Amino acid sequence: MVVCHPHPLHGGTMHNKVVTTLARTAHALGAPSIRFNYRGVGASEGSYDDGRGEVDDALAAVAAGRQRWPDAALWLAGFSFGGIVALRASVRAAAGPVKRLVTVAPALGREFSDPADIALPGCPWLIVQGDADEVIDGALVIDWGRRIVPAAELAVLPGVGHYFHGRLAELQQVVEPFLKGS
Repeated sequence: MVVCHPHPLHGGTMHNKVVTTLARTAHALGAPSIRFNYRGVGASEGSYDDGRGEVDDALAAVAAGRQRWPDAALWLAGFSFGGIVALRASVRAAAGPVKRLVTVAPALGREFSDPADIALPGCPWLIVQGDADEVIDGALVIDWGRRIVPAAELAVLPGVGHYFHGRLAELQQVVEPFLKGS
């Protein structure tokens, strides 16, 4: 699983607790996982590129994973800004078809203003959204998720905010069975 982190200009890194939870969930299922920093984050070279370069970074991580684990199923996941990066990377992935996509509190309406402009992936897709999100317009994400069914499976977590404070176990409980389906 390649896991994409939140917005780099708002402190997002590969060490984010939601990103780490997603990677650990894959690991618990016996799948390899890659967390990486986008360009300009941590020791990575470059600078923020309005989402375009960050999708390229995700695709580079996919290619590295394909080279290291050629027989592993390709899963992509992302949180917040990283959810949109993972979604866009899944549409563009040329290193083999993406088997599963997980987007957690994807940053619709914040970084990417019109959800209708986002291409949908051709793989099973889980959208996880808390209904108490204080950063992303959760209602927009939930409405969008409902409109694109069956393209995506939508899991709405009651009382969960954007950062999943104290609720990471619930996130794992939703994501794990979805990944087992591949």
